[in-house]
Amino acid sequence: MVRLGINIDHIATIRNARGENFPSVVEAALVAETNGADLITVHLREDRRHIKDADVINLRNNIKTELNLEMALTQEMIDFALEIKPNFVCIVPEKRQELTTEGGLNVLANFDALGNAIEILKAHNILTSLFVDANSDQITAASDLGAYSIEIHTGKYANCKKPYLQNDVYYQIKDMCELANSLELVVNAGHGLTYHNVKPIANIPQMNELNIGFAIIANSIFWGLPKAVAKMKQLICEKQF
Repeated sequence: MVRLGINIDHIATIRNARGENFPSVVEAALVAETNGADLITVHLREDRRHIKDADVINLRNNIKTELNLEMALTQEMIDFALEIKPNFVCIVPEKRQELTTEGGLNVLANFDALGNAIEILKAHNILTSLFVDANSDQITAASDLGAYSIEIHTGKYANCKKPYLQNDVYYQIKDMCELANSLELVVNAGHGLTYHNVKPIANIPQMNELNIGFAIIANSIFWGLPKAVAKMKQLICEKQF
């Protein structure tokens, strides 16, 4: 069964829009867990545009499942992870001006720094994932570094407007999942996945986990968060054929 990680960053976005202390990210996480989430994902950005340090601390102390901390490759973030000790760290590229993460890490260009971070986190029993594009060189490098898992960036797949182009990208992702599995990497994926495009990705045999946020939080406005989470969990567990 494919695991569902709920990214609750945009609960914090709504809270911060008015400088209030609600809606609560902890309450959102607990609702998500009750309705099918297997873990809670948050991205602590360097500019703290949504999730704050205190949010991560409160989540670590209150959720019942597992915590996946997305973060940039900086000493500040490594130190914070060592303090909080999430179950997983997913190292992602980060640009201050971007609205959302635009692509995968350049593992090859940051090989030594990533290797150092992975070793430090591993020594503290924190499993490390690298957020990468569906690229064989980057995935092989992640394996060489001893990463526990990769998370394949599915934004290109999600943003394809023409079915035949999306189909090509899908098969590229599928091939890279097979490669990663052969290299003994746990295979996760995420970014841009919605209720309409998630099933083919969820049905890739090697898929372990999908991290999904915006689509679920956006649809919760109309359906309520419990139904929005439960519907996504149902979709990723259904067989496509």
